[in-house]
Amino acid sequence: MERRGDGISRRRVLWGAGAAVALTALAQPTRTAAITRGAAAVPGECERRADLAERAIVARHVRSLWGLPQRQLGTLVWPASLTDQSFGRWCYWWQAHLVDCAIDAAHRARTPERVDRVVALARGIRTRNVTGWTNRYYDDMAWLLIALERAQRLLDVRFDDALGDLRSAVVDGWNPVLGAVPWRSGDDFYNTPAIGPTGIALARLGDLPRAVRLAEFLHTRLRDTASGLILDGVHEPGGSMDRTVHTYCQGVAIGLDTELFARTGESVYRERARDLVRAVGELLTDNGVISGATDDDSGLFMGILARYLTETALVLGDTTAAGIVHASARAAWEHRAEVDGLPLFGSDWSRPVAVPARLNRLGDYGTEPPQDLSIQLSAWMVLEADCRLTAAGV
Repeated sequence: MERRGDGISRRRVLWGAGAAVALTALAQPTRTAAITRGAAAVPGECERRADLAERAIVARHVRSLWGLPQRQLGTLVWPASLTDQSFGRWCYWWQAHLVDCAIDAAHRARTPERVDRVVALARGIRTRNVTGWTNRYYDDMAWLLIALERAQRLLDVRFDDALGDLRSAVVDGWNPVLGAVPWRSGDDFYNTPAIGPTGIALARLGDLPRAVRLAEFLHTRLRDTASGLILDGVHEPGGSMDRTVHTYCQGVAIGLDTELFARTGESVYRERARDLVRAVGELLTDNGVISGATDDDSGLFMGILARYLTETALVLGDTTAAGIVHASARAAWEHRAEVDGLPLFGSDWSRPVAVPARLNRLGDYGTEPPQDLSIQLSAWMVLEADCRLTAAGV
């Protein structure tokens, strides 16, 4: 089956946006009902857990974009303010991961509704971005490039114009001297969050020479020799390092080395991936569970690491990687709360969710903030990853 993204006029976008603002001004605040702890509310099948994570995100976050047909996005928080419901705020790379999670579910158990959701979310990104598929952030574009390549390969959902535009944009950012792409256009910061996913995307699209150089940059410039972990980034020229260690930086480095081993058979990539998995297990887990984050962007970090640990477990048969994913999925599920019968996940899977004392109506959270989409996506990712490994017997 082939599905393609179609265009939309700027006039229609602006009309839709205005209509949405008018409608949301009349809308009632999002409401919730009973909140319970989720220790044993759902049977233990991984597919059912992933299904419920999907249902929770779709019910709480996924909305039509400005009333336009076949255009959807995810609100950034739940409960959502009127501004968030009308997508006055949005986040390109969170939406790219929402598309990727929707692809996971559709590939695991294909239904017309799930395939249509992948298409609608991708179109929603294009419409909300207004000027096209691209922006000035190479990490944003690489994440969407990864998602849409998977949609084509796994679901035969095609966005050829998007793949072409995004690939051209990240290649245009290529610095041939360094063998890397910066964080954003015109910036001097070359960081793992941009380099890793760009390398994965280019490897999957057949551009192995650039993917190899990106992997070398991570290994030679951003790997901490003491810990074996990958650091955040470096300013070039000058070499000023940001030595912050993020879980998702390890994930994309593992993912890139795994892609290169699968395509070249060269043992150096297998060994690099395995070494990094071992370092993650020793330094970035709590009793085998991926270390927690906080909220906002960092809410996605755990799930991204889980996604690429799954890839290396499947490609390399890495039992340490598989064990971390299984333990993390189990912990995320066991420590969830439930709201209206659907799971609500926390930013630290090793601890019970800190449920707001009062979550009765929009804007009334007690001492706790709203639940970020990023945090919920991480949990959906790890539960889908658990399903993939379980299905493969890994």
